[in-house]
Amino acid sequence: MKKLAVIATLGIIFISGLFGQETKQPAKVLTLSRAIEVALEQNVPLKQAENNAQAAESGVLTAYGTYLPSLSASGSWTRQQTERSATTQLIGGQPIQLPASSSTTSNFSTGISASYTVFDGFNREANFNRAMSTASSAELTAGWTRRGTVFQVQSAYLAVLRNEQLVKVTEENLKRDQRQLERITESNRVGALSIGDVYRQQSVVAQDELSLISAQNTYDKSVASLLATVGLDVSENYQIADPSVPSEISQADLNAADAKVNSFADMRQRALILRPDYQSATENLSAAQSGVTAAWSGYVPSVRAFGGYSMSNTELSRLSDSKGLQWGVSISWNLFDRFQTNLNIQNASITERNAELNLLQAQRNVSIDVKNALLDLGAARKQYEVSVKGLQSAEQDRKVAEEKYNLGSGTLLDLLTANAAYVNAQVNKVMATYNYITANRNLDYVTGEKNY
Repeated sequence: MKKLAVIATLGIIFISGLFGQETKQPAKVLTLSRAIEVALEQNVPLKQAENNAQAAESGVLTAYGTYLPSLSASGSWTRQQTERSATTQLIGGQPIQLPASSSTTSNFSTGISASYTVFDGFNREANFNRAMSTASSAELTAGWTRRGTVFQVQSAYLAVLRNEQLVKVTEENLKRDQRQLERITESNRVGALSIGDVYRQQSVVAQDELSLISAQNTYDKSVASLLATVGLDVSENYQIADPSVPSEISQADLNAADAKVNSFADMRQRALILRPDYQSATENLSAAQSGVTAAWSGYVPSVRAFGGYSMSNTELSRLSDSKGLQWGVSISWNLFDRFQTNLNIQNASITERNAELNLLQAQRNVSIDVKNALLDLGAARKQYEVSVKGLQSAEQDRKVAEEKYNLGSGTLLDLLTANAAYVNAQVNKVMATYNYITANRNLDYVTGEKNY
């Protein structure tokens, strides 16, 4: 009976293993470029901005249509029936009885007419310029939203790579402390070390295991956050890897960062030329100025030319027997509209002043964004250099402490202190590396250097 139970158990384990192999999906490699590509396809705010740009383009077509003549055609058929009751009329002093009568008539008519606005106080021109500026502003807003989406994905992607490196640092530290625990345990067994050292090292290994669990959890959550940002299913298995993202910073990159940090004026000027949000604010001001011109057109007379051709008859077959042709020019001038034009001008002027303030604020935003990005890049560069030196020093210190402890001339506390400093230096190096990469890409974002 026991043999049968064992065989059944092994069979269940074997079948479960086969089922697990069949259902396990291989990890998909998600590169940074692919993540950006998917995000640009799935991002909701970006899609909304692009839809707004398309709607604004329709406004340009409508404004262009005001330069074209309007054309209309019409046709009608009217049937009229007249009923007359019997009456008596005096004709020559004699009453005459008129019988009741009934008559039916039909009328057919058709025509075509055209009109063209010759002049409307530059209202047509102002509306066209405003539509063009509005469409351009909407397109630039979509471009800025696109850039923001790209930078958001880049930041999330770099956070995943950083957390992955931190997991590796924690794993290496755990393995190193586990090997140290094995050596201490063996030394204690032969009487070379006290049991207290064994207990201390066991506590350190346990703490390392907790740190690894925390680091792995942080990494897993950053992956889920990246997938959500991109618009992918967080339940699927992805491998985040991109060889184009460096894990070390070259000296050439550091030198290039120095050149950027010391060129605020040039960077700011380039940002004012390249940043879509500032260009969009400029276009909004142009649209507001055109709105003022359109409002003033209410004080100016308008001139319209028109023409038409028509045919009518009581019989459809003889419709062309009666034809008419008309043309002319009309002038209209609203002498008093109960201050409606004045209200329109005041509203348009307020919109213009607000657009000027928005442009000024956009210029300030560019300046502070560039300044902060340069400060962050400079600080990140210095942090990286310091972290490299600190790691080199901590590594040598740990090696010396480990050799002294193994030779019996050092204490376990000295070794643990040196090892903790070494791990902290490794963490600082990883953090400084990805802070520098993020700061460099943030500078590209705020200056509009790269098109996406």
